[in-house]
Amino acid sequence: MNYSISIKETSNPAILKFETNSFITKHESFEFNNIDEAKSSPLAQQLFYLPFVKKVYISSNFVAIERFDIVEWKDVQEEVAKQIEDYLNSDGIVVTSSEEKKKTPVTVYAESTPNPSVLKFVANKKLVTRTHEFTSIDDTKYAPMAAELFHFPFVKSVFIDDNFVSVTKFDVAEWNDITTELREFIRVYIENGKDIISANAPKQIEKTEAYLDSKYEERDDISKEIINILEEYIKPAVASDGGNIEFQSYDPKEKKVKVILQGACSGCPSSTFTLKSGIENMLKEMLKGKVETVEAING
Repeated sequence: MNYSISIKETSNPAILKFETNSFITKHESFEFNNIDEAKSSPLAQQLFYLPFVKKVYISSNFVAIERFDIVEWKDVQEEVAKQIEDYLNSDGIVVTSSEEKKKTPVTVYAESTPNPSVLKFVANKKLVTRTHEFTSIDDTKYAPMAAELFHFPFVKSVFIDDNFVSVTKFDVAEWNDITTELREFIRVYIENGKDIISANAPKQIEKTEAYLDSKYEERDDISKEIINILEEYIKPAVASDGGNIEFQSYDPKEKKVKVILQGACSGCPSSTFTLKSGIENMLKEMLKGKVETVEAING
């Protein structure tokens, strides 16, 4: 696994988050106030050797550090990020297994989506650090949870993002007959701490913040405006419906925007209406004269 770190500010200027592109604990969180408390965490102990570190908080995909006032984060944050990144990439231990917390109860509830073939299963834990879509078991070499879901004969495709799993079914089955079985399988799988995505999965780094930022900066100004509108206004609504939308391209000559629809949005009977009446109208209104049509590509 090749770890990379993204630096994130928090509402407290003394606390900075160092986000990882893959999980570093099995959905557990730990807080350490000093080096003595950090005996179970070699990573936290190493960080406490930095004189400005006041408190260390380790969660599933980030390390948060509270500093003393003797320094400003802008002066030391890059060095700290590099130290954490190097430690993780040298297979350093984050938290010793003997100190792992007791299994935390997991809740999963099923939620309908605008697509009658898709149901969204929402967990009380973060599952992945980026979106993943699987249209067949052939795609699941590094996704053991999705692979097991495809063993259910009625599962057509699987979409995983943040804290939910969207499952698309074949028409042969009715949700009333299979929802409880799927929900319980997903709940037990997560509760047992099994891998959602394998740590050695390739291209895990592909959609880190640093990668996305670099790709964003390569875009033209109108494409950047479109991406910002999609991120701020469209994505939250699409995610609540169990899907995802990604910017694909912008053609300034044809004034055409292409987007990728994933999860519940892919193949949804209402997606064409949503695209035309919602996304297309919004872009045409907010970017007058720059956008005429929006075309969807099913992910």
